[in-house]
Amino acid sequence: QVQLVESGGGLVQAGGSLRLSCAASGWFLKINTMGWYRQAPGKQRELVAGITSGGTTNYADSVKGRFTISKDNAKKTVYLQMNSLKSEDTAVYYCNAEILRTYLGAPDDYWGQGTQVTVSS
Repeated sequence: QVQLVESGGGLVQAGGSLRLSCAASGWFLKINTMGWYRQAPGKQRELVAGITSGGTTNYADSVKGRFTISKDNAKKTVYLQMNSLKSEDTAVYYCNAEILRTYLGAPDDYWGQGTQVTVSS
């Protein structure tokens, strides 16, 4: 069974920094993409940042220049470094991964349990 386990959320003052981590465990052939989404109260879940197996990254316009996504292939872990945090970054952050478990099928989508990030102004 593939699992994504997140860590690193918490409470921080505006202008501060946090680093989120998400580790994939279980048996699988390949991680195609990994990314971070967030969902604030009363809002839809939105993509924050993503990274492909080749290292190509993409970011939501609202976090460009402040957030950095990176990965450690050996540790099967993706990170989200969040700097210059704003109150509007407050949300539950979810890790997502598209993972190929067998060459006979299509890749599957997996989600972490979510980690709360609260930015106080």
